[in-house]
Amino acid sequence: MSQNTSIRVRVQKYGTFLSGMVMPNIGAFIAWGFLTALFIPTGWLPNKLFANLVGPTLQYLMPILIGYTGGTMIHGRRGGVIGAIATMGVVVGAGIPMLAGGMLMGPLGAFVMKKVDKLFEGKVKPGMEMLVDNFSMGFVGLFLMLLGLVTVQPVLKVAMNFLSAGVQYLINAHLLPFTSIFVQTGDVLFLNNIINHGILVPLGVQQAAATGKSILFLVEANGSVWVGVALAFAMFGKGAAKKSAPAATIIMFFGGIAEVVFPYILSKPKTVLGPIVGNIAALFTLSILGGGTVAAVSPGSFIALLAMTPKGTFFANIAGYVVGLVVTCAVTGLLLTRDKSVDEEGSEEVNSTTSIPEMTTDATVVRSAGKIKTIVFACDAGMGSSVMGVSLMKNKLNKAMLEINVEHCAVKDIPESADIIITSKALEERVYDTIKKYNKSIPVFGVPNLLEDSEYDKIINYIKNSQYK
Repeated sequence: MSQNTSIRVRVQKYGTFLSGMVMPNIGAFIAWGFLTALFIPTGWLPNKLFANLVGPTLQYLMPILIGYTGGTMIHGRRGGVIGAIATMGVVVGAGIPMLAGGMLMGPLGAFVMKKVDKLFEGKVKPGMEMLVDNFSMGFVGLFLMLLGLVTVQPVLKVAMNFLSAGVQYLINAHLLPFTSIFVQTGDVLFLNNIINHGILVPLGVQQAAATGKSILFLVEANGSVWVGVALAFAMFGKGAAKKSAPAATIIMFFGGIAEVVFPYILSKPKTVLGPIVGNIAALFTLSILGGGTVAAVSPGSFIALLAMTPKGTFFANIAGYVVGLVVTCAVTGLLLTRDKSVDEEGSEEVNSTTSIPEMTTDATVVRSAGKIKTIVFACDAGMGSSVMGVSLMKNKLNKAMLEINVEHCAVKDIPESADIIITSKALEERVYDTIKKYNKSIPVFGVPNLLEDSEYDKIINYIKNSQYK
């Protein structure tokens, strides 16, 4: 693994960890968004009683949910409880939404609790386990709450205020659109989760709490640029990419799963200029017209955008969406029409074939192909492109009359029971990095495009050959 690839894998893993705390709780963000859009004084249905829920939900519920989720990722349910306790210390009296506090104190609290539990492991007399477990958590929780209130909260407040001031400066100076140069490039490298959920959503929530909406929710999550890319490939692409792009366009527009579009950019890297220019144009439009949403737009579909649009902002948000789509499609289409390289119909299949795994050097126990019982689709968060891949593969297996269990998960959660792993080409290195701990070889298919039928035909053939070897 090259040094650059290793760094990218580490950054992706960090981003996945952050998004793993936020994404399971997106429903809470959406609920708060609806509360805000409907019941605040400037909402669709102003109601003083219901509006009382807006502040506490943002101030307490969401940071504590994030802290609990982060804790469970480190130390199970026990880690989740101590994570929630620790988060309470940075939340009380902060005066600003402490989502970042939950992201920090949840995992930190669980880590400390895990170390304390290890100290007592094997040293507690029978019958005393519950007493030790409960009191150790109580003492650790008290310490972390006080630490959070006295030490961590002031530091985080300064950091968040500094970042908010920086963002406000970019907005006032009309420089925010140019962040697209970094944001869209990071997206196609599957760093979208760390950019959106790790940075933009916490800052956006803070801004929305103060003004009722935030344009920051649309810096990364404006799905129009990815619809524009897919549409351009459907109109001006070649070979297999042109055939699969219409389906990707529909999925992105209604479903908001941007991961299905990233492979098109990776196959023609210069086309990344399309979404960069498109998002710059969209953000300029949103800035001029006063666009923004009340909460995170997740997934980045047009439907989710409308659902999170506050009263009086529909024209601005729809205009921003249309401008982003049209400009992206035009720029990407121009780049594709000027592209003189020849795309062979089977080039993607060749790439898939070469991805049939070379087993990692870390694997000391090599398993024969044998009976294949479980196929696992792995994507960054385990909620988007992998779900569609499962559906397509199940149809292929049914037609081939093969009874094999097909599952989806995040790359970090790949189970040892997997007999075959299918993932995006860009995530292949991370998959190998995840499964090396199992000390055995598992076939990994890194496919360029999870929507391309021919990829699965080759995998089906591989399965048949393995089953009857």
